[in-house]
Order: sequence, then C-alpha cells, then structure tokens
Amino acid sequence: MDHILKLQHSLDALFGNGTSKLLPKDIEMTFSRKTGRIRTVSHKGKLLCTLRIDGSLAISTHFAQILLKNKKFKENCIEVNSDAAPFVEQGRSVFCKHVVSCGKNIRISADTPILFKNQVIAVGRAILSSEMISDFNRGVAIKVRDSLKSRNEEITS
Repeated sequence: MDHILKLQHSLDALFGNGTSKLLPKDIEMTFSRKTGRIRTVSHKGKLLCTLRIDGSLAISTHFAQILLKNKKFKENCIEVNSDAAPFVEQGRSVFCKHVVSCGKNIRISADTPILFKNQVIAVGRAILSSEMISDFNRGVAIKVRDSLKSRNEEITS
C-alpha cells in the first residue's frame, strides 16, 4: 500500500471523512530502518505528525491548525475558557471545569486538539470521553503533549 494513501486512510478514520483532503501535497516522510514503517511526516521543515505503533497519529499543533479548516475535525476538538488558555499554552493539563465546548468524537486516549478562540493552542491525550468531560466539573480532562510555547517544532536533520 502506498505510504501517502495509508496516511490519508488513517487521517480519515481518526478524525472524520474528508480530513485527508487538507494534507499538503509536498510532504516529506521518514521511515524506520528496521521495519520500514512511516516514522514522521513533515512539510517544509515543520513536523505534521508521527505515527504510533498502535496505528494512531500524534499530530502537532501546526497540523491541527491546518485540519481545523474541515468542519468534521472540530468534533475531535475541545475549547477552553480564557482562565485556562495561558496555562494550556505553556503545556499544563486541561481540567473539566475549564472546558467551554467539547466535540462528540473525543474518546479516551485519543489525540485531542485544544482550542481557544478558534486557534489551536495545544494537542494532548484525552483522559476522559466527551460525555464524561461535559458531565464532570473536576479532574483532568486532557493531558497536554504538545503546546505552542512548549517547544520549537522545527526539524533538524
């Protein structure tokens, strides 16, 4: 199977049909020397995503902002209030009481982009599902993995 086609199918399966159409045309992929699998995907020196062993994608904040143009992708996102936004940008976790809106496709341990004023400020792993996040008023909802101020996304090779 073609590697770009595999990436497109993964994007559609994880984030909804049509999200793969927003994948840039001139992407660079790095492969594992031992297994030959896709390791990272980048575009013009910026990291877009890495493929995990379990088949899921670890997307970057830059790639999440690109995918945000698709309406179905917003169902995988969570929006925080103005109190939590500066802390989430620095890489802190999102708590349930700071969630303003929650997409219905958020599942436990799924990659979840975190929005503030329709801008992606971080990406993390969901600790709770969308129903639990909207029901609960305390506890961690998302553990942030990658945020705007946490690291530089340039690839140096």
